[in-house]
Amino acid sequence: MDEALWALGRGTGVIGLALFSLALVLGITVRSGRSAAGLPKFGVARLHRDVALLAMVFIGIHILSLFFDSYAQLQLVDLAVPFLAAYQPFWLGLGTLAADLTLAVVVTALLRHRIGARAFRAVHWATYLLWPLSVAHGIGAGTDAAEPWFLIVVGVCCAAVLGAVAWRVTARFRRPQPVTPARIKTAATRRLASSEVSS
Repeated sequence: MDEALWALGRGTGVIGLALFSLALVLGITVRSGRSAAGLPKFGVARLHRDVALLAMVFIGIHILSLFFDSYAQLQLVDLAVPFLAAYQPFWLGLGTLAADLTLAVVVTALLRHRIGARAFRAVHWATYLLWPLSVAHGIGAGTDAAEPWFLIVVGVCCAAVLGAVAWRVTARFRRPQPVTPARIKTAATRRLASSEVSS
């Protein structure tokens, strides 16, 4: 029974990390204001939400299966308070901290219309912290951390998220400036000056 729970915990943890990474990439895409993969912005936003909820399901199964597995030696308090676990307290603590932040993001998302968009966005920024915590937890506490397939999964997740962040940052700098009367006048003045110089 413990072996089955341990395998379930490991598998759902890896799937949860992959889905969470995809949700983060989709969230970055939504914030950019662009469409992706032929989907309009609202479609990307819906996909982001659905993938994030699916990731939560797998992460929830991951936590519960390891809680009932005697090998992990988790107590009820370990599910909420980080760095108290008997087994690998630091690495499991990072996972607990990530789970706490994830819960805060989900609760504020569900209460978005009551708490307001500003408070929702402020808490939602925590995803940029909880994602690296989740990756570090998987590498530090995962029994498959040295396996090539696991390293490939983590590498793909990291490349996708870092690529999305880089794409988002460069897109911001390439965003066209709004056309205003002052900009039109400045452009006309420059053209007139250059034509006078050339003549």
